[in-house]
Amino acid sequence: MLRSPSRFVRSWITAALVGSVLVGCGSSTEPASEKAAAAGPKTDVTVERIKATRALTDAGGVKVSLEKEPERIVCLFALCDDILTELGIVPTATNSALLAHPEFLGEEKAKKVDIIPGGFIAPEVEAILSHKPDLVIGLEDTHGKLAPALKDATTFWPMQPETWEDSVGYLRDVAALTGRTAEGEKAEKTFRTKLAEAEKSRSDKTALIIYGSDENFGVATPETDVGASLFPKLADYPWKSRGVEGSYSLEEILAADVDVLFVETLSFGEADGKLSEKLAKNPLWGKLPAVKNGGVHEVNSEVWAKGRGTRSLGIILDEATAALR
Repeated sequence: MLRSPSRFVRSWITAALVGSVLVGCGSSTEPASEKAAAAGPKTDVTVERIKATRALTDAGGVKVSLEKEPERIVCLFALCDDILTELGIVPTATNSALLAHPEFLGEEKAKKVDIIPGGFIAPEVEAILSHKPDLVIGLEDTHGKLAPALKDATTFWPMQPETWEDSVGYLRDVAALTGRTAEGEKAEKTFRTKLAEAEKSRSDKTALIIYGSDENFGVATPETDVGASLFPKLADYPWKSRGVEGSYSLEEILAADVDVLFVETLSFGEADGKLSEKLAKNPLWGKLPAVKNGGVHEVNSEVWAKGRGTRSLGIILDEATAALR
């Protein structure tokens, strides 16, 4: 089944991507007159000053208050790792593999950061608290259930990013709470400048991001997926969210003449092959223009699907613009 992206790692691939590939769905493509409007206003590269603080209310209405600058931060999802890296902070512990990417800490340095057992969906509370964290950052709709267990021992901050603007907002908030205001401003400026440059050469090609573990896969849409929220500025991206149960068909994607296809291979356990290789077994796959013209790009899912922060989004911009030329 093809459907809109998740809030927690693509709704953890739609709860194991229930069902099989569906056919006969309505078209998601836009008229040509709407393509320019879909890109939205030009990116503003102006960065407002960040003021250090001990208490704030984030864009989602969550109030965060700390007695002092946090020194021991535990990350329960990759946006936290991304933000801390941008600010020059190494998390005390994490359950993300993002830090091993060469544009972050790299494999050797990442090995020095403790891993919280239990995986992304069910990190162990005792393990989290064993690190005596000043601050724990998680994904609200996945880790919000941990709040009662963490309440009296540490400060828990549930985040819920859906667009790149959300991610920038969280970067600024963490910078304010950690006193890394200059680093936060620099990271935001770098990202905004890169995005503004990328949109100047917006491609007229049609692009699509798909994700999954096998022939049952989903579509990342700009309304609810941070990485995909960049794409209307980069190319024709006529894919809109259809809600949790919305689906797309392979026939529909074929009809949209997708020129460039980005593929995120996600899995529940050990990887057992690339998603694009599995999809190649479907007869319709070979008819896609992107497949015929060599426009299929397997991408790093830790960055593209999970990273969500300005450093990950910068990598996405680099790789996407190169592929869309």
